[in-house]
Order: sequence, then C-alpha cells, then structure tokens
Amino acid sequence: MTAALDNLENILFARDGGVATITVNRPKVLNALNSKTLDELRRVILACRHDESVRCVIITGAGEKSFVAGADINELSVQTPTSGREHAVSGQHVLDLIENLGKPVIAAVNGFALGGGCELAMACTIRIAADTARLGQPEIHLGIIPGYAGTQRLARLVGRGRALELLLTGDHILAAEAYRLGLVNRVVPAAELMTEAGTLATTLASRAPVAMRYIIDAVNKGLDMAFPDAQVFEATLFGLVSATEDMREGTRAFLEKRKAEFKGK
Repeated sequence: MTAALDNLENILFARDGGVATITVNRPKVLNALNSKTLDELRRVILACRHDESVRCVIITGAGEKSFVAGADINELSVQTPTSGREHAVSGQHVLDLIENLGKPVIAAVNGFALGGGCELAMACTIRIAADTARLGQPEIHLGIIPGYAGTQRLARLVGRGRALELLLTGDHILAAEAYRLGLVNRVVPAAELMTEAGTLATTLASRAPVAMRYIIDAVNKGLDMAFPDAQVFEATLFGLVSATEDMREGTRAFLEKRKAEFKGK
C-alpha cells in the first residue's frame, strides 16, 4: 500500500486498526474534485481494496464547510464533446471502484456535498451526514448534467420522481430532508460526525469480510437483475460463503456463546 500513497497532494490517508480514513484535502476550494484529486482517490481506493487488513473505509472532506462541493468548474468550463465524455467516464470509474470495493465505505458528509460531491457520497455504502450538511445536484445551473452517474444513483436511492425534482431544480437540500428522502442513512450533530462514523466503521470492521463482500455484491448487482435471477445469484453466493472458514468460525462461536474472530477466509 505504501507505494500507492506516495506523492499524494490532495488526499489525506490515515489508519486505525482495520479502519482507513480518506480525506479530500482541498479546503480552499471546498474540496472540489479536479482530475488530479480523482486520480489520487482512485489510487488510494485500489490500495484499500488490495490490503486485506483494511476492513472498512471512511471518506470525508477537510475542514468544516465542505465534504466535496463538486467538480472543478475551471476544468468543466473547457470541456469538448470528446473530453467531456472522457472526463465523465473517468469519474464514473473511480466511483464504481468505491461502490464495488467489496468493503463497506462510509461517507462522513461534513458540509456541502454538491454535484460530484453528492455523487461521491451516493457511491458509498452508507452515508452519515452532519446536521449542517447540504446535498444536491446543481449542475442544471451550469447548463450541464451530472456526469459521475448522479442521475442513476439518485433515482435508485430516492425514486424517480424525487430524483427528477432535485436534478431539474438544482436545489440544495438540508441533511434532515436528505434523511427523509432516503438519501442519507443518519443525521448527527456536526461535532459528533467523525465519532459516529468511526464507531460504525469499527463495528463493520469486526464483521465477516467475505460475507460482507458478498452482501454488497448481492445488493449492488441484484438490483439490476430480474428478481428471479437475483434470487439465483444470492443463492450462489450463499453456497460460496458456506465453504469459508469464517462461516465455520461464526457458527461455532454462536454455539459456544463467544465472540467470533473472523479472518476473511
């Protein structure tokens, strides 16, 4: 993992046991995602995927104002049809890596999560928002549309009608409204955000890693399948996880009335 973390300028990385924390660190521009930041995020996420000792990841933004306030407008303003498509595909690739990491990723939304920032949060497994956070997809105000799969993930999270209203108005919504719509999982006082995220991350890091990966796969891939096909996929994963050492340890620990010690095997 060390090589992947060399020469990072816009991303901070920290470890606490099995929990890795990734911080987008461009507070002077409200942590806007430019191409360099996206590439650094890609490198760090891949490093977390390949490091078996990382069991859970937290993503947040530096400072108190912003999680990620969007993409870098200076870059967006000069896009051509070809470069614009490539830019969108590149961003989608990074967010797909996060969504399909096979380990839970918690978005600790500490402020503005707008445009690309909202898209980044939606790619995470679970979203915890500070009560001061504001979320939205304001691209319509720039004469553009979301490019990092925001139209797709938002509709899947909150439903077609609510997603279209947010996308077409470009309105920001408060954390409480985001919770009501199902866009975030929890809302906590801003001062407690990272403690809450850390507590949840520690809990998730103690769970069986293989089962965790299969659950994420079953939900992410199953939602795009016909229900009968998704059932078959789930049953196949159930069969695979039944052959793991973690399954034997988990069932044995339950019967012996002790805490299971999962190895990810």
